[in-house]
Order: sequence, then C-alpha cells, then structure tokens
Amino acid sequence: MFKKLALGAVLAFALAPVATLAAGGGDQHIEDYAFSFEGPFGTYDQNQLQRGLQIYTEVCAACHGLKQVPLRTLGDEGGVGLDGDQVRAYAAENFTVFDAELDDDREAIPSDHFPANTGAGAPDLSLMAKSRAGFHGPYGSGINQFIHGIGGPEYIASLLTGYTGKEKEEAGKTFYENTAFPGGWISMAPPLGGEDVDYIDGHSNSLEAESQDIAAFLMWSAEPKMMARKQAGFVGVLILTILSVLLYLTNKRLWAPIKGKKTS
Repeated sequence: MFKKLALGAVLAFALAPVATLAAGGGDQHIEDYAFSFEGPFGTYDQNQLQRGLQIYTEVCAACHGLKQVPLRTLGDEGGVGLDGDQVRAYAAENFTVFDAELDDDREAIPSDHFPANTGAGAPDLSLMAKSRAGFHGPYGSGINQFIHGIGGPEYIASLLTGYTGKEKEEAGKTFYENTAFPGGWISMAPPLGGEDVDYIDGHSNSLEAESQDIAAFLMWSAEPKMMARKQAGFVGVLILTILSVLLYLTNKRLWAPIKGKKTS
C-alpha cells in the first residue's frame, strides 16, 4: 500500500479557469495531451489511475481533500480497480475519520469518503477536472471544446508542468511564474518536480508523466461513471438509429399505394 508522506505546509492549489489561447489568452499555454479516456470510445487506463492515486496519496492529500468521493468507489468496475481487501487496507492505512458515536477518530473504512481539505485555503479536488476548462473559443464559439474536449485534465497537467522557476514577492507573499495559469503567476509552489514517487509498476515518474497520471485520476474522481455513460449513450444512439430506419421503412410502405395513384 501507499505510504502517506508528512509534507510541510504547501500553498493553496489555486486552480483557476484557464483563458483561451485563441481568444486573447496571452502567453498562456495548455498542452493537448492524448488521454486514453477521450473520445466516444475512450476508456480509463486502470494502471494510470492507480499511479494517479499513488501521487494523490503521497503528495496531494497533505493539503487537498476529495470529500465528494467515497473510498469504496476505488473498487468500482471501469475505475481504479482495487479489490475489496485492497480498498479496506488502503482506507485503514492512509486515513482516519471522526466517529461521532465513538467521539474519537478511527481508521477509515470503504463506506467513508476521502477526507476533506487539510490545508488552509486548499481547494477540494473532487470535481476539479470538470470545473476547469483548458480549451475555449475561438471568439467564444466553443469550437476548440468540440474538437479537443473541455480540457480540464489538460489544464491540470499543463499547470503542474508549467512552472518556469521564476519567483516574485508581492505584499509579503511569494508567487511563482506558471505558463498555464491565468495572469502567469500562481501562489502555489510547484507540488511536483519529477521522481516524487516510485511507481509500483515501474512506469516513468518524470514530471510530465506524473502530471498526466494525477490529471487522469482527478478526471476519474470527477466523473467515475464515464464509461457507463458512454456505453449507455452508444446503446441509445444505436437504438435510435434502428428506430429511425424502421420508421422510414414503415412510412414508405404506408404511403406507397397512395403515392403510386394518379390524381385526376
């Protein structure tokens, strides 16, 4: 199981909405990553979700909560894919919750949710990938979203890799230059630097790989039933297509005798 690191105070993960490049976003840069879950037939990469969970546990959970996500969903089909024993072990080893009946903290169990925010001012990440957009425009038309999707995961990954290393102080507060953040300066220090975790599956732990992994995990946390929704949508379109063909053939047969008659 994953080991929860004791991190120092990290500045708030101020993920703000991204402005469009095509409509006056300035030097803001959002990379269009090719995530496996994109497109009508895309699916979550289970190994990537497990790597993203590891990053969240060892790095992000020090400040950021996932209060909307039940721990039991880690075992749901089409998601992270932990079995029942792994979910119970993960919950107990990494989180504690306050039990009103015991009037004390206890080890988390699968029916509990991930804890809420633990860092002052740190936003909850449960729906972050759905509440942020990486692509807009051009000129408010939304064409980029039609082609590339909303771009929430792309925005998150681009933000995590967008630090330039430059810093400045304003009103006693340190800001960090970031090419993906609106305005170019963010109050959150770089949370990832590459090689922050050692992946169990031996996958690359470069900064870009880690950023994509946590972005994919946050997409799953925001929409864990995406695969079921796509499947239902595909079935719905197929049924409507068949129904349309049947209605066309029925209509043609009903009107054939009438259309064939000559009017005097």
